[in-house]
Amino acid sequence: MAVVATRTIRVLCVDDHRLMREGVARIVDVQPDMKVIAEASNGEHAVSQFLASRPDVTLMDLQLPVTSGAEATRRIRQLDGEARIIVLTMYRGDEDIHRAFEAGAMGYVMKDTISDDLIHVIREVHAGRRVVTPEIQQALDEHARLPSLSLREGQVLELMAEGMRNKEIAAALGISGDTVGMHVKNVYTKLNVHDRTAAVTTAIRRGIIRIQ
Repeated sequence: MAVVATRTIRVLCVDDHRLMREGVARIVDVQPDMKVIAEASNGEHAVSQFLASRPDVTLMDLQLPVTSGAEATRRIRQLDGEARIIVLTMYRGDEDIHRAFEAGAMGYVMKDTISDDLIHVIREVHAGRRVVTPEIQQALDEHARLPSLSLREGQVLELMAEGMRNKEIAAALGISGDTVGMHVKNVYTKLNVHDRTAAVTTAIRRGIIRIQ
């Protein structure tokens, strides 16, 4: 009986930490049907490496220098609508997860469960299947239920996170103090909080803003 050769799944690993990339390569390369064939350490490099190596599956961190993982995912998918991308991250926020899938990701794996889930998800996504675990689906469902912030509300919230008071925010954005106060009130209502600290904490946890 003839032996049918198994085609190797070629993987691009994108992460700004070298040790993480090496760890992923160790997990992937021991599999008989897959191999890490390229790496990238920032979002811009991810796009160029994708074009250079044309991997079957790309593993994409979200928090990357230069260009975010979500934006890199969006750009790769614009270049190749068949690109199969899995987000590999520490972030569990509903906004993080929503942005990743909106950008075109087909899977979302938490780094703390990498050894259990990653190989299975790579094979599923390579086969063209979108992988959404119950935990990730719950976060997406939560996001769909919650009101979203407007662009201006998001800007106000980011400046609040920098410690600015309303008068400083007004000067930075070129709007009146009363308008800032209205936006702050809307942020509190939409995030279901009652003070600035809680608003910032909730926004960071959900992935609405990111502190550099």
